Amino acid sequence: MRLRKYIIGILCGLFLIPGTATAYQFNDLKSLVMPGPVSSAHVKYEKNCSECHSPLDKIGQKTLCLECHENVGLDIKKQQGFHGRNPQVSPAECKSCHTDHEGRDADIVGLTRETFDHKVTDFPLTGKHIETTCDQCHVANKKLHEAKTDCFSCHEKDDQHQGEMGKDCASCHTTNLWPKVKFDHSKTKFPLKGSHEKVACNSCHPDTRYKQTPTECVACHGGNDEHEGRFGQDCKSCHTEKDWKKTTFDHGKNTDFALKGKHDTIDCEACHVSTTPKKKVLTKCNDCHGDVDIHKGRNGVKCQECHGETDWGKTSFSHDKDTKYILTGAHKDVDCFACHRGEAKVGAKPRDCVDCHKADDVHKGQMGLVCENCHGETTWSEKINFDHDLTAFPLVGLHAITACDECHTNQQFKDAKTDCVACHKADDSHKKSLGTDCAACHNPNGWDFWQFDHNQQTKFDLDGSHTGLACAACHAVPTTGKIKLSQDCVDCHTADDIHKGRFGTMCKRCHTTENFKTIRIGR
Repeated sequence: MRLRKYIIGILCGLFLIPGTATAYQFNDLKSLVMPGPVSSAHVKYEKNCSECHSPLDKIGQKTLCLECHENVGLDIKKQQGFHGRNPQVSPAECKSCHTDHEGRDADIVGLTRETFDHKVTDFPLTGKHIETTCDQCHVANKKLHEAKTDCFSCHEKDDQHQGEMGKDCASCHTTNLWPKVKFDHSKTKFPLKGSHEKVACNSCHPDTRYKQTPTECVACHGGNDEHEGRFGQDCKSCHTEKDWKKTTFDHGKNTDFALKGKHDTIDCEACHVSTTPKKKVLTKCNDCHGDVDIHKGRNGVKCQECHGETDWGKTSFSHDKDTKYILTGAHKDVDCFACHRGEAKVGAKPRDCVDCHKADDVHKGQMGLVCENCHGETTWSEKINFDHDLTAFPLVGLHAITACDECHTNQQFKDAKTDCVACHKADDSHKKSLGTDCAACHNPNGWDFWQFDHNQQTKFDLDGSHTGLACAACHAVPTTGKIKLSQDCVDCHTADDIHKGRFGTMCKRCHTTENFKTIRIGR
């Protein structure tokens, strides 16, 4: 054994060195380590080891066997015959039963006829067949699986009908007693078609009971119903008698839910769960995809309005096209849930700024609800568009360059006073003796630029000695609002009345403003 391994190592090394050995020479070398001559059936492959052996691949050897023995491979695939029906044989490696290199006369089949159980073949022995010897059906020098299984091949001489009834003897005869015939099934209400023609009678008629045998599919195939009754008992609406596994059911034609995109590739059980009857299978997207709805139901249950059947992650929804609210500026980057906190189609009201930005309204509602009159969608706090001239207090003169916060100490802009004294009380050198209507004399171009015409702006002309008097001479008492000073002479000249009031208070009937001592003549 050690010597063989040593030789194999040398041969592998020669094979891997380019130019050391040709393929033909290598095959000759391999024959040196062959465990023994192959059987007579494989003698033509003896010099070509690769026909039966896959180097460094033990599992691959079975594949090579089945490539030659196609009939065995087909039996395993269809689960028929000795190799396909026997659960201990079909998964096993071929060499575990069929050992070669034991010499030309070696028996590589390894079949013991005396102990062989025919039940594991496609032709279980029943009735008289049990008493029949192997050689009566299995002809010498022919492979065992080549034995004919049709009655006519063995019972041609027993055919009293001389072929007029065909060669399907089993359609009438049984293996128990040849003269005893079966009933002609084609004359019943259940003609045998497709695979039913090959079914043994006792499969449907156990204990030779024929009357009242049910003809519904589920009666025989209920145990094989993978749907567990969810699709009802009308099996033929999908299955045929020819092949049970191939179905004729068309989801698009036979239901109101055509399978498209990814739906056409998913397993039936994904939607038709074991607890759901056929008539109660729900077809709304949300019925199956509710657990992956990241919107948590806020966008309703009509998922198809945004999502497609090919790719769930790609959406066709366009806020600009599918709604009346076009997203511009900073709104483009806002997360959907920032606005859609409740039901998107019912609770969201994004058309009014205040619906989302009420908490950001530093004006506390004073400026109304039409935020876009001043604010833009690109940035909330910058580039504010506001025209003060459209208010009740247009900005002129120095007011136009005054910082907003000098008059507006907080964001409640309408709380700001519009009368001059509210801002300029400290600048009032008159101490309110001329009232609080500063604009009557002063203008916004400069506090020192003032103009007042007593004769034009009041009902009391300044003439005579009144001309040039200081304002404080008459306006001595602080006054709020407009001045309401008396125009009666006596209010100022009581101390100068030498008449002690005997001639009344109408001083101007005798006196003039030029000089108090000058008396009007001719009165």
